[in-house]
Amino acid sequence: MSDELGLDVDVRKIVTFIEEVHTEGGRGDEGGPLKKVAVAVVFKNPYADKPFTEDLSELVKASAGLGKLIGERASEAIGGEVESHGKAVVVGTAGEQEHGNAAKTTEFGNPFREGFGGGKAWLPSTTKRCGPGATVDVPLCYKDEIWVRSHYDTITVQIEDAPAPDEIVLIGAVASRGRLNARVGGKTKEEVEQRG
Repeated sequence: MSDELGLDVDVRKIVTFIEEVHTEGGRGDEGGPLKKVAVAVVFKNPYADKPFTEDLSELVKASAGLGKLIGERASEAIGGEVESHGKAVVVGTAGEQEHGNAAKTTEFGNPFREGFGGGKAWLPSTTKRCGPGATVDVPLCYKDEIWVRSHYDTITVQIEDAPAPDEIVLIGAVASRGRLNARVGGKTKEEVEQRG
């Protein structure tokens, strides 16, 4: 186990992605740059190459510590206010897609949110099973209300050597604001804030 991290899984590596968007459509806006961060933890899947099991609690229990770690690292990397959040999992080919879902339940989500200051909205997510170097688009939405259309976004994550067949890549992502020059209407962040 990863004793130095205090986690209940064997971590091979942690990768942090930082993206800054300064212009869109050839221009910026009054909100300043959009900063997106994704933190990915690559760890051994305890159910890989094993017979089908109904009980996936080993991953569910381990995900709480992973959520805390990913949330804190994402908060540190973004270096300011978080407005959007999301999660994704990529499972190696010796595992099942459901192994990834077990790693990102509420047991993961709540500590992840706490790591960057919380959020009230549903945490959007995606899961897929594939080989090393696959890309995954981590969905993002406004952390306090899913229907704020200006914050619908993604950050793309790719790790060239992960997941190995017996690994899982668990990803938490955050963003500092909505899309630059968002102009397709819908509920606004300001309306949600006024509503409380």
